[in-house]
This record gives sequence, C-alpha cells and structure tokens, in this order.
Amino acid sequence: QVQLIESGGGLVQAGGSLRLSCAASGRTFSSNVMGWFRQAPGKEREFVATISGSGGSTYYANGVKGRFTISRDNAKNTVYLQMNSLKTDDTAVYYCAASHFLITTTREHDYDYWGQGTQVTVSS
Repeated sequence: QVQLIESGGGLVQAGGSLRLSCAASGRTFSSNVMGWFRQAPGKEREFVATISGSGGSTYYANGVKGRFTISRDNAKNTVYLQMNSLKTDDTAVYYCAASHFLITTTREHDYDYWGQGTQVTVSS
C-alpha cells in the first residue's frame, strides 16, 4: 500500500520558518517527480513546488519563489519543503504528492499519489 505521510506543520509567527517532510512508503519514488500543493480555507488547492527524481530540477510558484525550497533524500524516500519568511497568506493545508511524470509538472492531475495533508498556520 502506497502512503505519503506529511509532517512538520504547525503554528508559527509571520517571518518564521517551518520545514515540512513527506515520507513515502509502499514503493520507491526515487525516479518520480514529487510536488507540494496547498489549500487555504475557502480556496482551491494550488501548486507550490515540484522536484525531479534526481533533485536536479525544481520549480516554484511565483508567490513562494525565494522563500521556499524543495529538496529530497532518495535514500530516505523523503521530500522536504523548507519554508522561510512565512506570511499569513501561507496559511493552508499543505499536501505532498507523487507523479508518474519524469519531468517536473505543476498540474494536479499529473500526480497519482497524495498525502493526507499537514496544517500550516502563520499568525501576524
């Protein structure tokens, strides 16, 4: 059974940092594109960041570029999202996802496996 389990969410003040982790089990995702998405209250889920299987290619949504960093440790079957300079607008449930694509993609429907999400709340 394939599972993606996110952790690391929580409550942080604006300007602070959090690091999210996504641990995969049930199969190896070292060749798969992985991504992070988020859904704020009352809004549709949106793309945040994506990373290639090797980790050599990354792509970010404009609103997080320069503040967030996606990375992966294939030996641990884990993907990370380092979030710095957090803003209240970053408050959302953050989801990890795995795609069968071999090149980075921002489209939700390109992702086959999803985690349950972890809440990130940024206070002013």
